[in-house]
Amino acid sequence: MSKIQKEKQTTLDFLDENKDWLSDFHMEIWNYAEPAFREYKSAAAYVKLLREDGWAVEEGSGEMPTAFCAVWGKGKPVIGGFAEYDAVPGTSQANVPYKKTRDENLHPYAAGHTDPHSGLGTGALFGFLAAKHAMEKHGLKGTLKFFGEPAEKVCGSKPVHAAKGYFDDFNASLPYHPAGYNTVRYEINAGSYWNTLYTFETVNPERWIRPKNVPFMMLGHAGGRIPAALDAVCLMYTATKYVEDAMLPYTAYWTLNEYIMVGGQATSDNLPPRIAQIQYAHRAPMLEMQQQISDVLDNTAKGVAQITGTRVTKRIIARTRTGLSNKKLSEILYRNLELVGSPVFSDEARAFGKTLQENLGYEPMDDPFT
Repeated sequence: MSKIQKEKQTTLDFLDENKDWLSDFHMEIWNYAEPAFREYKSAAAYVKLLREDGWAVEEGSGEMPTAFCAVWGKGKPVIGGFAEYDAVPGTSQANVPYKKTRDENLHPYAAGHTDPHSGLGTGALFGFLAAKHAMEKHGLKGTLKFFGEPAEKVCGSKPVHAAKGYFDDFNASLPYHPAGYNTVRYEINAGSYWNTLYTFETVNPERWIRPKNVPFMMLGHAGGRIPAALDAVCLMYTATKYVEDAMLPYTAYWTLNEYIMVGGQATSDNLPPRIAQIQYAHRAPMLEMQQQISDVLDNTAKGVAQITGTRVTKRIIARTRTGLSNKKLSEILYRNLELVGSPVFSDEARAFGKTLQENLGYEPMDDPFT
């Protein structure tokens, strides 16, 4: 193994010396478990920590209340990094190797960290804190820009920061995400993510059944019930399942997922639901593929609206480009991974992993983290 230069050794020493309170900070974010664009406590914790460490922090960057932009240093290069801290609804989990809601006072379907963005954000933060410490100690030039990115489960904030120019001065950025492996991406990079919301509204329900065409009196709940917004969303959901097979070949590594946000907002009677919404998220390795999926969804929504007599409007929630490979930077990162070596797990952590495997119905491994 190559000798670790003194600047890099300084970062490793910093992490080792501060690992206890860094771990405590991670658990603080874990226990906040705030969903998208509601991460007020989580963002405030990051901002407080960074300011106390000497960073200049803009709260609410990009006009997003739970975002931030922290800057330290001067000159080039400008290196960017990102914390994410949004939790996922319906995944509340205590820090135990069996199913248990994080807090007995919470609903079982409260939000929780499953990716986990708690680890993503704090892992990236600790790296930037260590880099700053080494730059200060050894007089290294450069600027670190560290962002708080809310709602990143739906790619909600990075496109906003990008559109508003926050990334324009980057020489490089170092995205990070926890995974089941510990390596660096080289030529294969992140694909594109598009997220679209379709809103169906019941239009002029009183005109659907004209009294003159009905030879008897309609009273109360005996009156006719028109197709409405809820019917439109149900039809959109079903029709998309039928046409999904024809969108693109399944060998092309793309995905399509849906979520019904508003399901009618009405009671179960003859009054037609006036509004319903369905959201689609799709991932693909090429923008041309994304456009094909989007075109099919648009065409399906248009047909559904005509069938149900509703008005459909489309709102783009997020769109990202495909990732750009940086081979030189990837090579540098991988060499640093080799210098650091594999993670070291304690006996307590291994016991936790074995119990988790057993509770999931697997035969516990001697080393659950290999």
